[in-house]
Amino acid sequence: EENKQLKAQLDLRFGMENIIGHDHRMIRLFDMIESVADTKATVLITGESGTGKELVAQALHERSQRGNRPFVAVNCAAISRELVESELFGHEKGAFTGADARRQGRFEAADGGTIFLDEIDSVSYTLQVKLLRVLQEHEFERVGDTKTIQVNCRIVAATNCDLLEEIEEGRFREDLYYRLNVIPIDLPALRDRVEDIPLLVDHFLAQFAENNNLPVPRVSDDAIRFLKSYSWP
Repeated sequence: EENKQLKAQLDLRFGMENIIGHDHRMIRLFDMIESVADTKATVLITGESGTGKELVAQALHERSQRGNRPFVAVNCAAISRELVESELFGHEKGAFTGADARRQGRFEAADGGTIFLDEIDSVSYTLQVKLLRVLQEHEFERVGDTKTIQVNCRIVAATNCDLLEEIEEGRFREDLYYRLNVIPIDLPALRDRVEDIPLLVDHFLAQFAENNNLPVPRVSDDAIRFLKSYSWP
């Protein structure tokens, strides 16, 4: 009950009901989101897979003046390298085999709002140059077109890699890194905030019980101790 009350207080303060935690690292995260959400600065979110990078990007968007405009999420690693440029910037009819019609890209779709580029480390070196131009000039051309398109969208990027190591290996542009890393937000792994596990258990049990029209089960103290002692790789 105490956990639920604390969570309710945090939700009321931050309006981030999908980000669960009261660990001191999470409180710092909430404060960071609160302080930078309404700026225009580019944000780079780092953290292991599953730490909630997209949830943080959404919270930044929703708490900004862009909150009523589009939030467009792109998992760069889920798109083949041949199609990423078209996916991000769009293409003209006939630009390549299979381009049967003009297509709007994700940057155009995010105009006025926020674009979230997840797994930014997977983008090719060539495309990184074009992303750098969008960050600097807020403009690009569709694939197969020469007309310059202006966009006004905030860029939030995320990665689970060490980009400085990627730079050393020649896979990521240093100038793009510093353009993206204006405001860095690093998310803690669950094993580093095990005191949040009871809150998370309550949250997910309530969610799944509601989805399946079942009463919320109780988790034993032994089970909670086991979950808190697990290494969470």
